[in-house]
Amino acid sequence: MTCVPLTAEQISSLTIDLPQWSLVNGKLHRELHFADFNEAFGFMCRVALIAETIGHHPEWSNVWNTVVIELTTHDTGGLSSLDLALALRIEALAAGVPST
Repeated sequence: MTCVPLTAEQISSLTIDLPQWSLVNGKLHRELHFADFNEAFGFMCRVALIAETIGHHPEWSNVWNTVVIELTTHDTGGLSSLDLALALRIEALAAGVPST
């Protein structure tokens, strides 16, 4: 997958396209809550498989039933097309839609 830095205009529209996400310190930020640790960790495992497929990995943490995800592209020093692609796939997964 190609990595292209996002323009200022694209970055400003991210929260419109991804309403569950916010911009925090220049990173795409999302917090998800699950019924318990097993559901949260299972979700992380599914995201990890997607991330490995596209070659882009999240900054994230897990405490019991909560998963916090931050996306940025260190190679570009900001947000890129990889962050958008991964965020869209994470949203599809969170919504229960099969990811492509």
